[in-house]
Amino acid sequence: MSQADTLHVAREFLRRMGNGAEPAEIAKLFSENLEWEIAGDTGVLPWIGKKSGIAAIIDFVNYSRALIERIAFDVHDILAGEDRAVILGSLASKLRRTGKIIQTDFAIVLTIANGEIVRFQMLEDSFAVSQAARA
Repeated sequence: MSQADTLHVAREFLRRMGNGAEPAEIAKLFSENLEWEIAGDTGVLPWIGKKSGIAAIIDFVNYSRALIERIAFDVHDILAGEDRAVILGSLASKLRRTGKIIQTDFAIVLTIANGEIVRFQMLEDSFAVSQAARA
């Protein structure tokens, strides 16, 4: 893939997420063999940890929409190569169950092959996320 193609996939992912697209529509960008990783305190929020398969993105969209209220999601930069895009930004979310606010910078690393996202990795302040998720 070209750098422009990789950048297009990353931007399309952000567009669909930001526009509230249906989980199945977002999932069309991902490989059936997706590798998923958001490092952190597994068991606190259902999308944290290592997972595989297309269900990982569908579950992430469904659970995150149900469990958190997005306050801010700002993309500062998108860096792209031939097979990887890195989205750098900051976010603020309110956990519905605890009422606590998560504020963190993040990096989302998308690995792309044959026009599909084959690996999703999110790096954030996992300690802050864990603290906010605990009642």
